Amino acid sequence: MDIKQQLSEYRGQLITHQMLVALLKEYSRPNDKIKMLKDEGILQSVKRGFYIAGSATNIARPERTLIANHLYGPSYVSMEAALMHYGLIPERVYGITSMTTKSSKSFRTPLGLYTYTSLPLPYYSFGLETAIVNTNQQVIMATPEKALADKIATTPGIILRSMSSTKNYLTEDLRIELSDLKNFDTTAMTTWLPHAPKKDSLEILIKTIHKL
Repeated sequence: MDIKQQLSEYRGQLITHQMLVALLKEYSRPNDKIKMLKDEGILQSVKRGFYIAGSATNIARPERTLIANHLYGPSYVSMEAALMHYGLIPERVYGITSMTTKSSKSFRTPLGLYTYTSLPLPYYSFGLETAIVNTNQQVIMATPEKALADKIATTPGIILRSMSSTKNYLTEDLRIELSDLKNFDTTAMTTWLPHAPKKDSLEILIKTIHKL
């Protein structure tokens, strides 16, 4: 079978080095073949050990948020990337920020910057869902409530002290329409507080949303 046909079986997926070696088992030097496929544009390296279909193919590539789930884990997509997915912020996001239980880390790749921020358990595990980002592509992502909470909890310098300053931050800094927050599940958010970083700021956020 032609290598492009073989790779098409992994359309919309991140391809690991181990998967490629299995595909190329008939080659005595599979790493040399992988390098050739990269040079021919059939494969594109994302980071060491991870690949996607290259520009010389018409094979569907995974969404950047799906790639984020696999580059470093356990992790889930959050903050601006998740807020954009839910239509809460207008700007296109070029870097993908995820949360992890491991050490914080960043990867600069040909597809953009992937940043992973460490969070403690059990706060990490709250407010997660499986989001459909494309046909047959599902991503572990923060709920809208958790994405916003993560943004406030992990961004240095953000301290919310009043409802008026919170509204200003939401509308001026994040450019969120306050009406879009009215359906937020503040009851669930409240259950996160005992374990959350910046508990006081998140409490002000919850009160602000509850009053909308």
